[in-house]
Amino acid sequence: MHDDAPGGHGRFGALDIRSVGERDIVLSRRFAARPALVFEALTTPELLLRWMHGPDGWRMVECEFEATVGGRYRYVWHGPGGRSMAAAGVVEQLAPPTRLVTVERFEDDWTGGDVTSVITLSGDVESTLLTATSTHVSRAARDTALASGMERGVEAGYVRLDGLLAERTASDAHTDR
Repeated sequence: MHDDAPGGHGRFGALDIRSVGERDIVLSRRFAARPALVFEALTTPELLLRWMHGPDGWRMVECEFEATVGGRYRYVWHGPGGRSMAAAGVVEQLAPPTRLVTVERFEDDWTGGDVTSVITLSGDVESTLLTATSTHVSRAARDTALASGMERGVEAGYVRLDGLLAERTASDAHTDR
């Protein structure tokens, strides 16, 4: 993790996570897929269920996502020792395939309030740079999120997303023939 430092933007599969200012966490990672496929994987419940699990031992077991402005979503994960975690939110902006803005809160509110996430996708037919900026209600809330192990969970999910995107890219290439 880096504080207010650039990096990781050009390498496939390298997660860059940094705290910026008082309340933001910025994640960036490059994927070997076009932006439309990445956007679809971020907004389609059946696809989210395939990759958005978190670290080993955690699994997303419920996913609702209404991909419209004002649409609601809810995620539920089960983890080791019978633990569970759930988050719900609303879609504030939706501009396929380049921008998604959501506001969410974990049901046990361990992040100390609403978290606004702005995801931008930029790229071409071969790759996409995903940049996700999460704005927390306070520096303490941001630091709690950073200390939670979120980096391990995000990275594990993104590794699974790589596999899903490779499948879908290969399927698209086969269909285009």
